Amino acid sequence: MLIPKKIKKGDTIGVVAPSNPIIGENIEEIQQAKKIVENAGYQVKFSKNLFSNSLGYSSSPKEKAQDINAMFADEKISMIWCAKGGSNSNSTFEYLDYEIIRQNPKIICGYSDITSLTNMITQKTGLITFSGTNFKTIATDQTDYSFQEALKRFEKGSLEIGKKEENYETIQEGQAEGSLIGGNLNLTHGMVAGKYALDFTDKILFLEELGIESDPSLISNFLYFMKQNGVFDKIKGIWIGNYEHESGIALEKIVLDVLENNYHFPIIKSNNFGHTETKTVIPIGVKARIDTSKEIKIELLEKCVK
Repeated sequence: MLIPKKIKKGDTIGVVAPSNPIIGENIEEIQQAKKIVENAGYQVKFSKNLFSNSLGYSSSPKEKAQDINAMFADEKISMIWCAKGGSNSNSTFEYLDYEIIRQNPKIICGYSDITSLTNMITQKTGLITFSGTNFKTIATDQTDYSFQEALKRFEKGSLEIGKKEENYETIQEGQAEGSLIGGNLNLTHGMVAGKYALDFTDKILFLEELGIESDPSLISNFLYFMKQNGVFDKIKGIWIGNYEHESGIALEKIVLDVLENNYHFPIIKSNNFGHTETKTVIPIGVKARIDTSKEIKIELLEKCVK
């Protein structure tokens, strides 16, 4: 396991766009996020291809990977922050230089589609990566909750998951330990099989989904694919995050429908990660413990920055 270094005031944060293009109003939002981060005491460097839209729907996979590789290789960059989510950050996988990443461990953070990238980097290199607010959402969120959560994790090395006043529900009782894996359900289910499959053995799986893009039947599809490919036979527990659909059907209900009482690992629910205003920072690859008897039902067991 490779532990990235903390960031400190004065450090330079590199911004990359591995997913959807930064076009239209996103350009102004990125510039506003830059001002917020600079006001917090950091320098910001945009990657060469940050504003590229060479394919008409995103920059090319090689442009994206070139930016990521360059940011890891650049000794002046202390952290890499992914600009926004989308649909195709997995296009970078074959062009990433995993050896450069391994030799230059540093924080890389994002959520939604970015979790396919971060999970793959952890899988290939052993580097702890992070599911947390994207760079753009620093400016577009209604509060600074998610930005402050990032600073708490990356500056101070805090191991706190969420806040005490946030509600953690028990969906299925139990205790378990395992390394954290997952993020966006759609993207995670796409990494169950094939050349770039993730190893779910003895992991705690955290999952969230954007309701306006995935209705309950599609959620069921994703989860059944995972079930049919043995994911739930391998994991130690599930942590469910944000999912809001107009039907009112909850993600935890769909999970239980799919599991059919055949799996006895603990399942917990909180609303502090995913496509929500309150995004705690979850380290991928770090060992955690679920204990449904506790008020905050999940805790980190290892440091995630040094």
